[in-house]
Amino acid sequence: MLKIYNTLSRKKEKFTPKVEGQVGMYVCGMTVYDYCHVGHARVMVVFDIVARYLRYSGYALTYVRNVTDIDDKIIKRANENGENISDLTERFINAMHEDEQALNVLPPDIEPKATDSMDDMVVMIADLIAKGFAYVGDNGDVFYAVDKFKNYGALSGKKLEDLQAGERVEVDTAKRNPFDFVLWKQAKVDEPFWESPWGNGRPGWHIECSAMSKNCLGNHFDIHGGGMDLQFPHHENEIAQSEAASGEKFVNVWMHNGFVRINEEKMSKSLGNFFTVREVLKQYRPEVVRFFVLSSHYRSPLNYSDEQLNESAAALTRLYTALRGLVSRSELIQTNYTERFKQAMDDDFNTAVAVAVLFDMAREINKIKTSDSTLASQLAAELKSLADVLGILQDSPEEYLQASDAKEGAISEQEIESFIAKRVAAKQDKDWVLADKIRDDLKQQGIILEDVATGTSWRRES
Repeated sequence: MLKIYNTLSRKKEKFTPKVEGQVGMYVCGMTVYDYCHVGHARVMVVFDIVARYLRYSGYALTYVRNVTDIDDKIIKRANENGENISDLTERFINAMHEDEQALNVLPPDIEPKATDSMDDMVVMIADLIAKGFAYVGDNGDVFYAVDKFKNYGALSGKKLEDLQAGERVEVDTAKRNPFDFVLWKQAKVDEPFWESPWGNGRPGWHIECSAMSKNCLGNHFDIHGGGMDLQFPHHENEIAQSEAASGEKFVNVWMHNGFVRINEEKMSKSLGNFFTVREVLKQYRPEVVRFFVLSSHYRSPLNYSDEQLNESAAALTRLYTALRGLVSRSELIQTNYTERFKQAMDDDFNTAVAVAVLFDMAREINKIKTSDSTLASQLAAELKSLADVLGILQDSPEEYLQASDAKEGAISEQEIESFIAKRVAAKQDKDWVLADKIRDDLKQQGIILEDVATGTSWRRES
């Protein structure tokens, strides 16, 4: 029985989809004015695993993740570059897709762009005005009147009266209330615009997701996800817009992943303390980065450091080493390990515990490899099947363990095999000193030799 922590209720709830056997999930995607950073990678990987597990559990899932391809940051960056806005956004959408492919993130079923959804936004804004939830300000912009929506603040736990009393906000004399937010903004000189009943302009950020989620999944759907930083005001404002427009409940379950942190600060572009996915992948293999993300529970903070990534690399090496040398089997058994894995994932997608189950399996495989290769191979197939749900262990053990991560001047596979042949000859001649020297020399170059029943295998040290 799958239970998911619902940010709205602040507790784990039994997951019951709106339509039996079917799930609609919407996740707030990227604003495409720069390369994705590790915080974005966490969102990608977390909800990719959620999607994979829902499908593994038998649900017919429709997964929607939007693209914000028009906003102030995009306009500013395009102007700085002297670049056409659509050229800029298309370039970074392509880069985002390259990053997600590298991290073995499966594409969403639907990926709507804000610029393709303008008509839907205009219709929703007009509906909100007609129902008294929005108004045209003195400056021509359209605003949402937050005090008209009685449940405003339920998601974040913030009460409007407390916000008004305790928080400073930018004064905008066009608003009736300082916490009202813009739905449609009038076009400025030399900015892109779209036609609307309120003049040429473009949408506010929050209305984009309300309109796109409705268009793709309807007024009411099962799961809405995103980073914790979107809880307020973005997701709070989505609820206010969508429920006021439709008169229906918007979302059953709200999921938010924790921050990636560096030196106890949230990683973000605004703070300037971020690493792009591309920068990290120059140092670490994509599967290591993915494993680093899933080794912690998705709601926990994730502390980024070379030490953490090196530990992830070593952990993956242990799993691949357990699989090495075993014949792949088509038949799949399901042992108590599978049940334990499902229990972990059914408990709010607890990947940290699910990974611990994989390591228990690896230890068992290592114990019985030489004494019962048939059972070891069956367990290895089961381990690989469960790892597929997490999107890891996708390479063959030989390829993974022997692949060079990088560095120019690293000893080649041919040279390694040549040294192994010399060591085998030395052992046949009972020249143990030379055999040990070859092993130690290779270790100095980051090559670990492992003597097994079938001969000598090798791997590069993590």
